[in-house]
Amino acid sequence: MVESWVNSAERIGIGADLHLELPGPGSRRAALTGALREAVRSGRLAPGTRLPPYRSLAADLGVARNTVADAYAELVAEGWLTARQGSGTRVAERAEPLRRNPRTPAKTPLRTRGPRHDLRQGAPNASAFPRAAWTASYRRALQAAPNEAFGPGDPAGRPELRRALAEYLARARGVRTEPDRIVICSGFAHALRLLFGRGTRDGPAAGGVLRGPLGVEGYGLGFHRDLLAAAGVRTVPLPLDEHGARVDALGRERAVLLTPAHQFPTGGPLHPERRAAVIDWARARGAVVLEDDYDGEFRYDRRPVGALQGLDPERVIHIGSVSKSLSPALRLGWMVLPQRYVGPVLAAKGEREAWASVLEQLALADFVAGGSYDRHVRRMRQQYRRRRDRLVAALAAQAPHIEVTGIAAGLHAVLRLPAGTERSTVKAAAWQGIALDGLTAFRHPRNPTAAGDGLVVGYAAPAEHAYGAALEALCGVLPPG
Repeated sequence: MVESWVNSAERIGIGADLHLELPGPGSRRAALTGALREAVRSGRLAPGTRLPPYRSLAADLGVARNTVADAYAELVAEGWLTARQGSGTRVAERAEPLRRNPRTPAKTPLRTRGPRHDLRQGAPNASAFPRAAWTASYRRALQAAPNEAFGPGDPAGRPELRRALAEYLARARGVRTEPDRIVICSGFAHALRLLFGRGTRDGPAAGGVLRGPLGVEGYGLGFHRDLLAAAGVRTVPLPLDEHGARVDALGRERAVLLTPAHQFPTGGPLHPERRAAVIDWARARGAVVLEDDYDGEFRYDRRPVGALQGLDPERVIHIGSVSKSLSPALRLGWMVLPQRYVGPVLAAKGEREAWASVLEQLALADFVAGGSYDRHVRRMRQQYRRRRDRLVAALAAQAPHIEVTGIAAGLHAVLRLPAGTERSTVKAAAWQGIALDGLTAFRHPRNPTAAGDGLVVGYAAPAEHAYGAALEALCGVLPPG
């Protein structure tokens, strides 16, 4: 005989009935413990779900109260459940549901549970996307678009967008250019693929424009290094200090990739003397500087740092996108090129636009030209500054021994940790459902100098209502002073 229980969904707050089956013969407690354990393991009882009081469940099942109480206690001891005074008994947040056998295809796609607190770098506040203003720009652009805009796209990008960007970049970032020297792409990674293509190490890349070896900062995105390695480009790490990349270490490289407005991820602008020095190096070597202006609009406690490109438009390739300022869902970026590279980049891109949506280019052109982009950036600059200040205040109150650096600009901060504690702190954060990165993850494998232990904490992504809880959870996993 099998006894069944279908609970009240309203009682435990999961929005759907849960069916438990208890075999007739044998221990009632063992049967109930196994049924609840299986419900958690399979994902039918999600982490955080509140279970009914043991008296109610005992009445529903027709078993003794002690049977349910003992089953709950056993599962709490094993880590499947948690019990707190005033909060009841809940499924533990760290309880992992059963993974489907990869050989067994799912009938319907399942949504994966994300982290409880997303403090990863690089993501803006998705809930702050200016939907109304973007929709208005999209509608105007669609109505005003000429018929030819609905044909095959120009690989250079829509002229409306290139004109709007030339004006905006000159005004806001000090970039010196003309619309015909701007090529639209789908983002920074796409720009790297166009510039370096795929080829042999240090040789001309098939479909690419530039050659290696390429100087890079000693700390940066591993994804970019992997992309370059796949293209056969050897990267040479430059040491970093409080003034940015040590450009005096450049030698026979043919190009260098820098984040001069806000070094990623350690923070801080490239020192003025080094900005001039890298331009002098490029002129003397016949080389080129790649400027990654990934979050140049967001500065808080210092004067704006203009684009390096303004010092020599023929020696710097300025690369930007809207992934931080608007959304990474808009696959739109741009390269501001020296004149000699425009033709080769367009040849590498192909005869037709295959990456960036023409309609979204038109919408962005209206969004920028009409002033909506400036208004959005100003609004987000204020919001991110408040979030940065809340992070600093929370650390000062709860972890005053943790130094915070790189906070004058951008969407992330670096938390300096005691030596030897980074790996355990990252693990503790993951265990508590906090997604963040350790500083070591960004170190170039051949970088001779280490910046020490630390965390790279993004403060832009969490929704406003969840940010306080995210800071509380972060402070709870930091090593003691």
